[in-house]
Amino acid sequence: MAFAAASGDIVDTKAPHSLQFRKRRVQNWFFLGLMYAFFYMSRYNFSAVQIAVAEYFGWNYGNYGLILSAGLLTYACSVFLNGPLADRIGGKRTLLIGAAGAAFFNVLFGLGHLLVRSPAVVKGSDVISPADYAFGMNSSTVLAAYAALWACNHYFQSFGALSIVKVNASWFRLRERGSFAGIFGAMIQGGRLLAFWLMPLSLNFLPWQYAFFLPALSLTLMWFICFRGIEDSPAQAGFDELDTGDESPEEAQTEPTLGFVLRKIFARREPWIIAFASMCIGMVRHSIDHFYAGYFSRVFHIANKGLTSFGPYRFASLVIPAAAVLGGLMAGHASDRLFGARRAPVIVLAFFGMAICLVSLRLALHNAWLAAGLLVLLGLFIQSAHSLVGGACSMDFGGRKAVATAAGLFDGAQYLAGAVVSNVVGQLLLHNQNANGDQYRLWPLAPLPFALIGILLMSRLWHVLPGRKPTSQPAGSRPNPQGGETSDPGAGLAPSLVAGGTVPAVITGQPAE
Repeated sequence: MAFAAASGDIVDTKAPHSLQFRKRRVQNWFFLGLMYAFFYMSRYNFSAVQIAVAEYFGWNYGNYGLILSAGLLTYACSVFLNGPLADRIGGKRTLLIGAAGAAFFNVLFGLGHLLVRSPAVVKGSDVISPADYAFGMNSSTVLAAYAALWACNHYFQSFGALSIVKVNASWFRLRERGSFAGIFGAMIQGGRLLAFWLMPLSLNFLPWQYAFFLPALSLTLMWFICFRGIEDSPAQAGFDELDTGDESPEEAQTEPTLGFVLRKIFARREPWIIAFASMCIGMVRHSIDHFYAGYFSRVFHIANKGLTSFGPYRFASLVIPAAAVLGGLMAGHASDRLFGARRAPVIVLAFFGMAICLVSLRLALHNAWLAAGLLVLLGLFIQSAHSLVGGACSMDFGGRKAVATAAGLFDGAQYLAGAVVSNVVGQLLLHNQNANGDQYRLWPLAPLPFALIGILLMSRLWHVLPGRKPTSQPAGSRPNPQGGETSDPGAGLAPSLVAGGTVPAVITGQPAE
């Protein structure tokens, strides 16, 4: 049962997609994924070449942590505030705005070398001679300028994730989103690979500033491709509108006003629980992602430009993205097929994996190959949770009308945590700094409590599905995203209404408050 989109009707949630629709959808998400890969490349490039930049300016761990935190804090606030904006003006527009801004500020970040007459002289982790600055600048003003530039870059970076989920929420049904999040994550991890592999490698041939010029160029090229190659919804691409199955009938008939969007996200307990769990993911993710290059460099005494020749780092930098892809695919498939589109069970298992890997990494800190293997496993578990929270949960609990606002809450919470943990880890390394690299002994343990808290939080949502009114169900059954019921022996949980009765909230066997 499919009707013309112009009439306001929508296609049957069970109807198979036409070949033409599938081809057009592949084009849409492929260009989106490629663009977001370059967003990642232009966000993680600083972390990949942090030692080279720090040695040029004479910065320490605390200085690096300050700049990193400025960017992450800005990102956290921006996605939170810009979510309703993206829901209002559309994903394609926000994507193009974000790409243009991120490219511009990456160029400015690279041009910052013009502020230095002569770079600092550094031996090991000790500054022998400080940098000589031009234009009346000093170390404090240059540091502040770089923090501001990195913050501006992250402001525009924030539009990327919002745009992606906003567009894709209209192209994928509820039961397709978990698997799609894994596939889409494969493309995103390409940007991580480019950052942590290509950027250090480029230091052998080009000055460090090209680690910011090259991502800017890539974003610029993709801007023109996406301008012509993507559309916000199937209707704008000439197809019938798609019923994605993430709204109740009442929500489907409601106009997407600001009040509706805000109530849908902020007046319910489930999005807030997911947001706090996302903070826990951020604590683990950002404490590892932004410091593991420095870990290999300092603990094993490898120059930044020589990292890609160091076997364990080369293995980690190449295989972590592959493991993250695998984690996203496995998590999405398990969520859709094994747990009936429920995301929480898989996320809980991912948090368990993170906790085990963090403890093991502390024990294997001075074994480069074993540490590299554990970092790969961490990448798998982190991306398993992140792909479901940032992708599937945003689309599930936001729906087509409020998906960007949901993504802003979840992503903002994660990056707020990243801003805190980056500064804390930077200060931790600074205050324990020594020539043997022993300052990293506490590094894996810093985010461990948050992996454990994440387990507790997401276990509260074990049986939750979005967009469904509760019905009278016998014990041992749970709602099916395609309609009807699915046997779930042992569940024995009663559904209840939350904030207006549009989301089932079967939470650990107790009715929602």
